[in-house]
Amino acid sequence: MRDSSPMSEPSPPRKQAEAILQRIRRLFPGVILCLTVVAAARFLSDHYGAPQMLFALLLGMAFHFLVEEPSCAPGIELSARTVLRIGVALLGMRITIDEVMALGGFSVLWIGIGVILTIFVGGVAARAFGRRFDFGVLTGGAVGICGAAAALAISSILPRHPASERDTIFTVLAVTTLSTIAMVAYPILALGLGLDTLDSGIFLGATIHDVAQVVGAGYGMSAETGDISTITKLFRVMMLVPVVFVLSLAFRRRGGQQGKTPLPVFVLVFCMFVGFNSFGLIPEQLRLLLVNASSWCLVTAIAALGVKTSLKSLVDVGFVPVALMVAETLFIAGWVLAGLMIVF
Repeated sequence: MRDSSPMSEPSPPRKQAEAILQRIRRLFPGVILCLTVVAAARFLSDHYGAPQMLFALLLGMAFHFLVEEPSCAPGIELSARTVLRIGVALLGMRITIDEVMALGGFSVLWIGIGVILTIFVGGVAARAFGRRFDFGVLTGGAVGICGAAAALAISSILPRHPASERDTIFTVLAVTTLSTIAMVAYPILALGLGLDTLDSGIFLGATIHDVAQVVGAGYGMSAETGDISTITKLFRVMMLVPVVFVLSLAFRRRGGQQGKTPLPVFVLVFCMFVGFNSFGLIPEQLRLLLVNASSWCLVTAIAALGVKTSLKSLVDVGFVPVALMVAETLFIAGWVLAGLMIVF
């Protein structure tokens, strides 16, 4: 006897496939917008030499009018959050424990203390000038650890407030600008102070904010200085793990975004990749592919944050935050130079 009941509903696998396709359609316009901005930023960076993240940020801000477009908003939001965390996690593929320990125990300790003090000084100075303590933590973390990538990672675990995205974009823009200035000025300063190859590499790697600018400054002096500065910088990148861990514990009581778990998943994945890379568990071609993917993800996140930010909101930030970040930059530079002159 034939079943005369109405046509049965789609099977669960088919429902899941349709839901996935619907989500892809919803996210596609915003994601493709951000990727287009990234492609343009990479092209301009390759031809004119300025940082990719700076181009991505400025180009993204030019498309701010699309953030209110319903078809684009979901993909822009995904790029600003999920893609960001993927990019930070993949940073672990750049680092090995042996490379960091080759710097020497005291050098590692001194630089690590400098990173922590820079974040603390940023928080205290921000409060002294009437700004939020977590804004000082955000800027201090960006200056002390690894520039834009640190700003994006730290912002993801800080308490949300109406100016959160504006503060993040300002920090990224300011730290990228300061890092570019340092890339030009610090090698000249190192030569003027008579620093040798080892000290020059440590100074550049421990003070310049972004990895790309460290590489440019270090290898602009010599191949050996470039190697030392890059390794030093990667140690500062590793500091992202304990810093995010401590901050997530401290701020979750105040409504931070990581209220359910003490350590964000992307930081755990970062640690896992550092371990894989340290023990040579990842084939070199795959490692390079993941490192390149990390760069694409981070620049995509910057493009998305640029789209979400209006130029007027950055102008409204005022002079004090600029002075704060300059002071943090001078502080960590002074700390490292003091170590080089007195101890190392």
